[in-house]
Amino acid sequence: MPYQRGSLKKLRRKDGEIWVLRYRITKPDGRRVENTLPIGSVRDFPKERDAWREADRLDLHTRINEENRDVRIHFDALAEQYLKNDFGVDAVRPKTERTVLNTEHIVRAYLIPRWGGEIADEIKPLEIQRWLKSLHSDKGLAWTTISKMRGTMLRVYKVGILHELVNRNPVVPVETRAVTSYKAILVTPQQTLAILQNLQNPLHRILVLTCAATALRSSELLALRWADICWEQSKIAISKRWSHGKDGPTKSRKSEGHVPLHPALACHLSEWRTITPYAKETDFVFPSLKAEGHVPLSPAVFVADHLRPAAIKAGVQVPDGFRFGLHNMRHSLSHWLVNKAKVEPKTVQSILRHSRIQTTLDIYTQGDGDETRAAQGAFLKELGMASELVQ
Repeated sequence: MPYQRGSLKKLRRKDGEIWVLRYRITKPDGRRVENTLPIGSVRDFPKERDAWREADRLDLHTRINEENRDVRIHFDALAEQYLKNDFGVDAVRPKTERTVLNTEHIVRAYLIPRWGGEIADEIKPLEIQRWLKSLHSDKGLAWTTISKMRGTMLRVYKVGILHELVNRNPVVPVETRAVTSYKAILVTPQQTLAILQNLQNPLHRILVLTCAATALRSSELLALRWADICWEQSKIAISKRWSHGKDGPTKSRKSEGHVPLHPALACHLSEWRTITPYAKETDFVFPSLKAEGHVPLSPAVFVADHLRPAAIKAGVQVPDGFRFGLHNMRHSLSHWLVNKAKVEPKTVQSILRHSRIQTTLDIYTQGDGDETRAAQGAFLKELGMASELVQ
């Protein structure tokens, strides 16, 4: 706030008139109001210049400018309080390591650089709306990413209100688009077989086969040890995932559990165990041979050097710049089970271990052209439009 000198004013009191120094202070809600400090009686300081000298002697100008400091919290401090309160040991809802890292990245790489120096209670909803839109139009960020930023900023203010650091949440009226434009490249069973045939290394083949048949996430695949293969129960235990070079918790509570192990897949896994140099119960099922089995293989290197070239060779259309990796096998299994094998969606949801069936149907399962044409044909047949009439 700018330095203020204040002004003198006489006030009538029971014992006579006194001089006071008038100045303004900022309330926590941002309002500017008048305040006064007593200087002395008019009897002792009859002239205004005498009152000013006494104000200087009492160092009242230093005092009024210290009181006038804006004590409202800046956004950077509010954001740091959020990270401390919502992710620390006292957090009500525990967060996974990945969630913590992603949230800290959003806060420190985007929110604080843009809003950190501003008074949190003075940030306007329209300013936030325009900034988020510019991230899409000027920076090229996807709306789904921008939606996560809005959600994080909303949470910063929500926690701030809970701890009585701010009075309002300007993010509430802000709107973003949350529908993803991402459409996974699907792989047919025939193309999957061709990919397997194009992979020369048996480790790579069994990795892709297991991924394609179980729809496990790549982090869950990499975390598998031989002890997790429940041969007699015909299932695979999922209790962890490999993240940042170590074991970590699964993506969600729903992700933890078991996936089925068909005898055919079990046979291939058993065959792989007879030839892998790392076959102990505590060894990785898909080890890094270069690292002598101490860690699982690198998924990024495997995809770039082996899986993507094998897929293109198998006839999978992978345009430049498009993502393609093990996760596409997860999408592909969901799509095939629902549209071709006519498996109940709830069963597919159970295999993929999604918390909500909408995720299985809306994101992991695409519409099938053959099925939609067949449905249209059934309607035309009901109308009496026989297929023989079609030339």
